[in-house]
Amino acid sequence: MPVTDEAIEKVKAMIMSGELRPGDRLPREADLAERLGLSRSSLREAVKALSLIRVLDVRQGDGTYVTSLDPHLLLDTMSFVIDFHRDDTVLHFLEVRRILEPAATAMAAVTMTAEEIAGLRGILAQLGPSPDVEALVANDLAFHRRIAAGSGNPVLCSLIDGLSGPTTRARLWRGLTQQNAVARTIEQHTAICDAIAARQPEVARSWATVHVAGVEDWLRRALLNDPPEG
Repeated sequence: MPVTDEAIEKVKAMIMSGELRPGDRLPREADLAERLGLSRSSLREAVKALSLIRVLDVRQGDGTYVTSLDPHLLLDTMSFVIDFHRDDTVLHFLEVRRILEPAATAMAAVTMTAEEIAGLRGILAQLGPSPDVEALVANDLAFHRRIAAGSGNPVLCSLIDGLSGPTTRARLWRGLTQQNAVARTIEQHTAICDAIAARQPEVARSWATVHVAGVEDWLRRALLNDPPEG
């Protein structure tokens, strides 16, 4: 195992064992290196790597701390990778969304409070009778983000939020080119919201699957120069 990787594993083991907890300051570099049997240079490289993935927070003139380790913080690295996606990988992102979002929607039907459901309906109500495509897509992002948060699972919420960006352009493209796409989206959002409000997780799951699969199917056909009718 490379020396830097060994150093990373040793620091990680301290965190996983509870020896270092979220918010804790690491011991002085020289002391920690001696304690772990590492050179100061390899420890320094490990700290640099762990700070890049938001496990450690290096504060100049103050020291190095374990971050909060919250999921949204640790998953920022995934967002960085996603930002470099190519257009031909958008279908892959949609396939993952089709797996995750229905699960989150079913969970939201069980866990969302009446107040949170009212907030979800409020997002739908923000759209006028004939919204333009940009307004619809912005509303779509807010709608799905609220449902993901309502699942009560912060890891799932962060994953879905990170996957939303790469599919935004595909949703805009669909709205501009596919007949009745706007009306269909509004109809499906309303059905999803109704199922959540009725505490019907499997119905909510089904509507969410239909919703994401519709965009996926349209894009797959469009990339093959065979866009679906209607």
